Amino acid sequence: MSIEDFDGQASKRSLPRLEETLLIGELKSWEASKRPVPAQPGTLKVLSVSSGRHQAAQWISQNWKDAEATCWHIDSFQANRTLLQFSLDSDNQHTSPPPNLSISCEADAPSDSFDLALLSLVSTGEAELARDYLQQLFCKLRIGGRLMASVDNKEDTWLLNQLRSFEKSIKCTNHKRGKVYWIEKTAELKKVKDFSCELAFRDCDELIKLVTRPGVFSHRKLDNGARQLLDAVDVYPQARLLDIGCGSGSVAIGLAMRDPSAHIHAVDSNARAIDCLKRGIKLNHLENITFEINPTGLYGAPDSYDMALANPPYYGDFHIAEKFIAAAQRSLRPGGRVVLVNKQPSWYEENLKRWFEDCEVFPSRRYFIASGTKAS
Repeated sequence: MSIEDFDGQASKRSLPRLEETLLIGELKSWEASKRPVPAQPGTLKVLSVSSGRHQAAQWISQNWKDAEATCWHIDSFQANRTLLQFSLDSDNQHTSPPPNLSISCEADAPSDSFDLALLSLVSTGEAELARDYLQQLFCKLRIGGRLMASVDNKEDTWLLNQLRSFEKSIKCTNHKRGKVYWIEKTAELKKVKDFSCELAFRDCDELIKLVTRPGVFSHRKLDNGARQLLDAVDVYPQARLLDIGCGSGSVAIGLAMRDPSAHIHAVDSNARAIDCLKRGIKLNHLENITFEINPTGLYGAPDSYDMALANPPYYGDFHIAEKFIAAAQRSLRPGGRVVLVNKQPSWYEENLKRWFEDCEVFPSRRYFIASGTKAS
């Protein structure tokens, strides 16, 4: 299944978001006197983090022929949508992405050093993730490199204050609907903050350690929905269990701790989520969890799992919930069971029977558990 098939909404080129448009405007003014000088003659290395589709990095690749731009995502679904953006021309016909434009999907920024870093932010975004991005981009810059950041808030002071923790001298361009800042790196940071968090919770009298990070669902706490999902199921010997959208891994790790003979396969589109899961596996000394980064809903070993569990997002038009349920249906053996935690039972009561038999929905504290069986 291609990314176009998996998400039909991503079939046309996206217009730049406001904060990306602001970056492009600033870059155009840099073409002559302000452009950073590359550390390596003939190659200006650019690292981009975007709230949209990296159109500023794309503009650089098209207009600065000596530049090599890397677009960093932590989520593979968003990375695939960016790749699609780069692979469509102005008439929405498929073409090849520019050779000097690449996409990286990793939990952390690429290990290279860069001459220019770009960051576009929305003022309603996750603050700790933004701080994490800012620090990583700054650390990846060589001395003399530049960090340019935009925000869709003309009254911004938050981003300005974050940048002051890196450099005292800050340039700013004001716009009617936002701001663009840039700084030049003069020294390495004396102290690099670790934004990850290690926490613990109990399940079946076992103390379970969990690592969370910004950009992964339920950072710094155990999600109550995950707690209800764990309480709703039992693990039996040799069971094959699938955790769809595993996040930091609380459900997968909790299930694996209950019976070492059970096998749990955890899937998430977010590379940083899988990084948290891997750290949790190590902390809890587990050997019965496998994992993969996968945004498509097509996982290895279809029709083989005894149970699939998921905690779909509670917002939006149930688009992601439908993807999770369809992925569970493909992955379960005949007679296998799906178990989902949710806060909107009426949708599951009406729609779960499209994929499963013997469906039921019942309350669990402030949540609801929906379940069904795959036809034999």
